[in-house]
Amino acid sequence: MDSAPPVDPYLPLPDLLVLQELENDTELQKSTPATIEKLHNLNDPTNAAFDPTVFQFWDTHQLRARLPHRIRKYLLEPYIAWARSIARFPTDVVMVTHLLLYLVTTIPSVIYLYCYHFTWIHGILHWIIQIWFAGTYTLMKHQHIHMNGILAPQYQLVDQLFPYLLDPLFGHTWNSYYYHHVKHHHVEGNGPRDLSSTMWYDRDSIADFARYVGRFFFLIWWDLPLSFLRAGKRQHAFKAAFWELSNYLYIYLFWRYINMRATFCVFLLPLLTLRLGLMAGNWGQHAFVDPEDPMSDFLSSITLIDVPSNRFCYNDGYHTSHHLNPRRHWRDHPVALLKDRARYTEGKALVFRNIDYLMVTIKLLQKDYEFIAKRMVPLGKAQASMTLQERVDMLRARTRRFPDEYLRTFYDKSK
Repeated sequence: MDSAPPVDPYLPLPDLLVLQELENDTELQKSTPATIEKLHNLNDPTNAAFDPTVFQFWDTHQLRARLPHRIRKYLLEPYIAWARSIARFPTDVVMVTHLLLYLVTTIPSVIYLYCYHFTWIHGILHWIIQIWFAGTYTLMKHQHIHMNGILAPQYQLVDQLFPYLLDPLFGHTWNSYYYHHVKHHHVEGNGPRDLSSTMWYDRDSIADFARYVGRFFFLIWWDLPLSFLRAGKRQHAFKAAFWELSNYLYIYLFWRYINMRATFCVFLLPLLTLRLGLMAGNWGQHAFVDPEDPMSDFLSSITLIDVPSNRFCYNDGYHTSHHLNPRRHWRDHPVALLKDRARYTEGKALVFRNIDYLMVTIKLLQKDYEFIAKRMVPLGKAQASMTLQERVDMLRARTRRFPDEYLRTFYDKSK
């Protein structure tokens, strides 16, 4: 088998520690207590090694080591102290950083496009920047909906209201992410009744992927409320329909009565691109579903290390950890993986490095299983002893569409 890609020195420190643990001895099922303690200390505000996340491009300990003393003393440290008083969790200074970033970039750009002078160059550049921001914003929202907010209790009003201003600017419709992701996806767990389930599709089929994305694009406004109704959750059904359709009306009113061209760039393009990105990402997150136990979180989701999702999107690569505990704080995923390493191994979980969800989706649609297999980080003796071809065969077997008869039987049993 070809050697694995080199370790990226730009990795966040937790990713680097996790990868070193997993690759030092692929047959080991327990991680060293020293590494687990070090990861704990990075998240513990009472420990001298505490390292809050301030910016996504750099780890904070790197900034402290490289910045001139005056900048560190009079800018960085006062900002961290101030932002920690605003953030709900001491580690999450970065979320305050990003709210301020959107306040001084996105909002002024929108105001200028609508109220001063629209040009297509500005409009398209605005859309491109919003695409760049969208992944980070979406995973910040992910933290928001799972942890009941991201700001300290005294800022509860701002915490509750900012999504209504910002969500449509990044392509989200009001509260739809909450109802679809928290109240539906995490309840159904990629099972047959999950509207975003991959089990009904061949995950290496372009035609199936097009059907998967198309249904979400055009029918989610109908499918999600209907799914809640079938489950007897009438209040969820009404709220999901109300917020989705009211956001469509909001966009239409801007289109019809304020500025059609600005609305196209500010609201419509982000909406279309984000929905494509969400479904392409979920396709990769739940591409490898083992028919032996498709409802196992270990066998229906994956973990990615050494990927941009962990630096720029709040450890989104640790998707199995998230499904095991949806309310786990994003900074706790790396240490949780190492502490649960034996369970991951026994559960036949899949861990990859140097490949992100979108690339997983792309390589599947290209049927390039070898590219993906070379990026496996084996857990335990069984995976470590597999040849490249055996890895390819195993991955391919986990991407097959489940038979209708099996899914309907499973659906009946899950009622």
